[in-house]
Amino acid sequence: MKLKPIFGTIFFASTLLATSGGAQAADLLQTFHAAQASDPVFAAARATQQAGQEKLVQGRSLLMPTINLNANSSYNNFAVDYYPVGIANTEISYNSHGFGLTLVQPLYRQQNWMNYSESELQAAQAGLQFQIAEQDLMLRVAQAYFDVLIAQDSVGLVNAQKIAISEQLQQAKRNFEVGSATITDTLEAQARYDLTGAQEIAAQNNLAIKRNALQQLINVMPGDLSTLGKAFKLDQPQPADIQKWVDQAQSSNMQLAIAQASAEIADKEVARNRGGHYPTVDLVANYAVNSSYGSSFGGPLGLGADATTKSIGVQFNMPLYQGGVVSSKFREAEANRERARQDLENARRNVEQQARQSYLGVVSGIAQVQALEQAQASSESVLQASKLGQEVGVRTNLDVLNAQQQLFSTRRDLYQAQYNYLLSTLHLKQAVGSLSEEDLIKVNQALH
Repeated sequence: MKLKPIFGTIFFASTLLATSGGAQAADLLQTFHAAQASDPVFAAARATQQAGQEKLVQGRSLLMPTINLNANSSYNNFAVDYYPVGIANTEISYNSHGFGLTLVQPLYRQQNWMNYSESELQAAQAGLQFQIAEQDLMLRVAQAYFDVLIAQDSVGLVNAQKIAISEQLQQAKRNFEVGSATITDTLEAQARYDLTGAQEIAAQNNLAIKRNALQQLINVMPGDLSTLGKAFKLDQPQPADIQKWVDQAQSSNMQLAIAQASAEIADKEVARNRGGHYPTVDLVANYAVNSSYGSSFGGPLGLGADATTKSIGVQFNMPLYQGGVVSSKFREAEANRERARQDLENARRNVEQQARQSYLGVVSGIAQVQALEQAQASSESVLQASKLGQEVGVRTNLDVLNAQQQLFSTRRDLYQAQYNYLLSTLHLKQAVGSLSEEDLIKVNQALH
């Protein structure tokens, strides 16, 4: 792990995100980089990937030779009592020690080869899981980032609405004082103003919650964030064919790839457990040295002796009966294979549904944004007409308040629809397995 770039990212993100009111606001890409270095879920996924890669080493080790060293040292006492009595008894004490090396090289072990094949798939799965975790982090960061923006927009809209209602309230009071309006107009404006005050408190509380949610990802309290700017535009999915997106998802979706790998592993598990009935052949080599001092085997004077043993050969082993466990494991593996096949089919259907929903989410998001943009323009016209009508006496103060409420609600819905559209584009890329930092950069270009 390269610590310097990570610490550099943390320092940069902390400096940039924690500075509220600074000259430069943090954008989506910078927030993502900060989350890469700080999010514990992503860090756990990285560690899981590193652990998964070791499966390949472990599987390969089953095909490699094993070498064992053993050593021993002991004190021995050898006593013989002879019968009938009168024959001299014998008692010998001596020390012995030795060491040995054993090498075993598998020549034919069908189960080991299946284990190695499975380990390759397990390592590939670990890599795919990490890529999914990275894509998931992009989506979580984008969701949290836009949640803060919409919460900020809501606070701003409520404040603007409060100011507008305050102006209507003051106007209603003046009109009542000069006798051109009833007390009802003042009461209606006051009630709407009080309600907006409660909405302002709720909006500020929601903003604090969303900022804390983003802080959980980047480990620092976010400062100013870049908002949508004039670079925001609506782009139709390319190609504009839902079936092509479904086909791409069926061939590239990572969750589906993991399910396919699981089905292949289940197949190999069946073959591996079938191999429990197969013989094994190993090359076995031994080298041992044993020494004894002061024993009856140490020559005429009993001084000691060294014995060296060397051997090399082929060992054949044929399992005949193990209590039925091999057959049981084989049946278990067959059942698990069927389960994996059904999981794969379920994954295919889910991926197709996800691709279709994501595509329609982008298309409908574009239509919704366009409709709300038109609705905003219409609401602005209604508000202007209501104010003019109030001046000439054909509209009441309540009409103006309702028009203001409609305009601010439409603006809030428009902001939410814009953020949802950007998120939908990322979800569509994830559905087809192609979501990358380049897509995040494209979304980031829509921000100031």
